[in-house]
Amino acid sequence: MNWYLKVLKQYFDFKGRARRKEYWMFALISAIISILLTLVDMGTGLYNDIYGTGLLSSVYSLAVIIPSIAVSVRRLHDTDHSGWWLLLLLIPLLGALIILVVMCFNSKDDNEYGPNPKTEPQFTDHDNLTV
Repeated sequence: MNWYLKVLKQYFDFKGRARRKEYWMFALISAIISILLTLVDMGTGLYNDIYGTGLLSSVYSLAVIIPSIAVSVRRLHDTDHSGWWLLLLLIPLLGALIILVVMCFNSKDDNEYGPNPKTEPQFTDHDNLTV
């Protein structure tokens, strides 16, 4: 959950780098939240069959669109690519496939976007525990 919150704290941060774990944990948790909100929408009658979405899931999607783009740009920076590569998503199917493959690449060494995030000290799950 810390990785998800880290992305939300960097809401408008398009500079720097994001490692694979940060990107994919945010994507996973965001997908789970979207599915749960869609189920709540269906259960409460807020789901619209015509549009294929519900009120709560739509509000959530709008709330996380900027951090999703920001973490994607930082992930591209980590693979030593420009954030402009996200425009490949405008190419149907092929663009999404290219971006998917690039997002799976390992971190590159220090580059113009900053130091390798794998070499920086990271938080662990027990860092937030108090005794």
